[in-house]
Amino acid sequence: MTYKEFEELVKQGVEQLPPHIRKLLENVDIVIEDWPSEDIIKKLKLPNKYSLFGLYQGIPKTKRGSHYANVLPDKITLFKKPIENSAKNSIEIKNLVKKVVWHEIAHHFGLDEKRVRELEKKKFQKL
Repeated sequence: MTYKEFEELVKQGVEQLPPHIRKLLENVDIVIEDWPSEDIIKKLKLPNKYSLFGLYQGIPKTKRGSHYANVLPDKITLFKKPIENSAKNSIEIKNLVKKVVWHEIAHHFGLDEKRVRELEKKKFQKL
C-alpha cells in the first residue's frame, strides 16, 4: 500500500469518528511512520518492532489545566509497516487503521489502556 493510500485510510478513520468527538480534538497531530524507533521499542519494553501499531504522546485533555498553553501539539503516530504486516488484505488494513485511530484518540481524551481495551471489545467485536 502506498503512503498516500494509507494516509487516506487514516483520514477516513478520523472522519468516521462521531462529529462531537472530532469537534473536541484539539492541539493534536496525527502522523504516519513506517516503524517505531528503537528508543520507543525499548521504552515500552516491546518484544519487537511489529507489535506496536500506534502511539499517543502528549498531555491528555483530562490532565490539562489552566497552565496548559503555548505547548506543542500532542502526537498520535500510526505505524504503517506493523499494521500492514498484521493484516491479510486491504480490508483488514482499513479496519485496523480505523481501530488504531480510535484507540489513540481515546488516549488523547484521557482513557487509560485498560479502559480503551474494554471499550474496543464492545465497539470492534465485529471487525
